Amino acid sequence: MKKKHPDAILLFRCGDFYETYKDDAVKASKILGITLTKSNGRKDDEGKPLAMAGFPYHALDTYLPKLVRAGKRVAICEQLEDPKLAKKLVKRGITELVTPGVSINDNILDHKENNFLAGVHFGKNNKVGVAFLDISTGEFLAAEGDYDYVDKLLGNFAPKEVLFE
Repeated sequence: MKKKHPDAILLFRCGDFYETYKDDAVKASKILGITLTKSNGRKDDEGKPLAMAGFPYHALDTYLPKLVRAGKRVAICEQLEDPKLAKKLVKRGITELVTPGVSINDNILDHKENNFLAGVHFGKNNKVGVAFLDISTGEFLAAEGDYDYVDKLLGNFAPKEVLFE
């Protein structure tokens, strides 16, 4: 699952908890103020005990906004079948990818400001195109100009996430 979204913190559902592992666990423990632990049996790629940090699944609405407000992309990996009915490993899959620019979760959004996602296109002759979208309000703006003009727009609109080609 992590290979599909290497730039996201993977919240991996294990029973009543969302667990994070390796570097994700280190990042999550710092951002969320949760304990960083190590597995007794599992080892990382270097043969060291596997770093882990987790929280109860029912606390997702408390912890997810903190990760997104810290600018992190979060991939939520859920159990796709009832563990009691699974013959071996429980099937899991990414059910949601939450990023700072595309969140519509009321616990994440600041209702006093736009939650812009920006897309930037570098064209010919030093021209740059930029578009801003707030999916929570439907507001959409687009402009074209030189680098300084677009840089100023990016500063003024303060997008939560910027996509480049």
